[in-house]
Amino acid sequence: MIRTQIQLTEEQARELKRLAATEQRSMAEMIRQSVDAFLRTSAARGTSDRRHRALAAIGRFRSDVDDLAREHDRYLSEAFEE
Repeated sequence: MIRTQIQLTEEQARELKRLAATEQRSMAEMIRQSVDAFLRTSAARGTSDRRHRALAAIGRFRSDVDDLAREHDRYLSEAFEE
């Protein structure tokens, strides 16, 4: 493990100490678990952000092609052939 130093607000330190005592765990263990949870959700959020951006793009663009929804595979194939 790598030793590091952090600064907490008085309220954060007080609540963390109380919770650690209640759960009979060290403050350091609880901080490590919190960092792990943050890293997991950050990684998931990266996927979620891409999905959100993709969904947000739906309907934002227009084309003069009337059958694009039905024939999108053909149009895509033709675009890659060029």
